Amino acid sequence: MKIFKILLSLIAVILIIYNLTEVNFDSPFEGDSLVALITIFASLCAILLLQILRISKKIEKHSKTRK
Repeated sequence: MKIFKILLSLIAVILIIYNLTEVNFDSPFEGDSLVALITIFASLCAILLLQILRISKKIEKHSKTRK
């Protein structure tokens, strides 16, 4: 599971970097730039969800060892 989370985070970071190169900063809300911005936002959401999962697993592990 740990490798899966790392792999998904790595893919999300690669997508963010790639889509940053696709954004036209002169008109970021038109055409393909909008698609790139949406993909960047979706990748950031994926990273956030993976971090929440990591923290919840850490809390679960900590509560099991405490009992």
